[in-house]
Amino acid sequence: MLRTVLEQFPAGGPRGSWPAEEFAAARRGEGVAAEGVMDLEQDAFLVVVPQQYADRGR
Repeated sequence: MLRTVLEQFPAGGPRGSWPAEEFAAARRGEGVAAEGVMDLEQDAFLVVVPQQYADRGR
C-alpha cells in the first residue's frame, strides 16, 4: 500500500503527549483519512494518508 506522509513527529515526545495522533485526529475531523504510524528506522511517528490515484478503476 502506498501512502503519503503529511507530518513527522519525533518519538521522544513528552510523557502523555501524542502529537501524531492528535494531528491525525484533526485531519480526520476535516475529512482526510489520516492515521498515525511508527517509523522504526527513523524513530519517529508519521501521519499518513493512502495515496490517491487519478486513474483508479481503469
